[in-house]
Amino acid sequence: MTKETIIRSVVFFVLAGLCEIGGGYLVWIALKNKQPLWVGIFGGILLAVYGAVATFQPSSFGRTYAAYGGIFVIMAILWGWKIDKVKPDLYDIVGAAIILIGTIVIFYAPRKLI
Repeated sequence: MTKETIIRSVVFFVLAGLCEIGGGYLVWIALKNKQPLWVGIFGGILLAVYGAVATFQPSSFGRTYAAYGGIFVIMAILWGWKIDKVKPDLYDIVGAAIILIGTIVIFYAPRKLI
């Protein structure tokens, strides 16, 4: 992959992560915190947008979703820290680092694009 392709794919991973985590969060608070129905509906729309954003990745479905799982873990920890005010502990950080290494290997290892 070229440097530009990697940068673009990272942007799509982050955008997809914001849509999925943000959408899931809105559904969560709509149901759990009894927020208005429109909050949950908007969350559902964001979840659908997440599915579309992921299609812009330069790889196969399985590899994209496997790698996205690692990005999701890291973004969920960051979301919890910034939004829910739950500071990550040593095990969160070590686990996220291990997952990030695996994600990089899965998605960015040199190979022929599908």
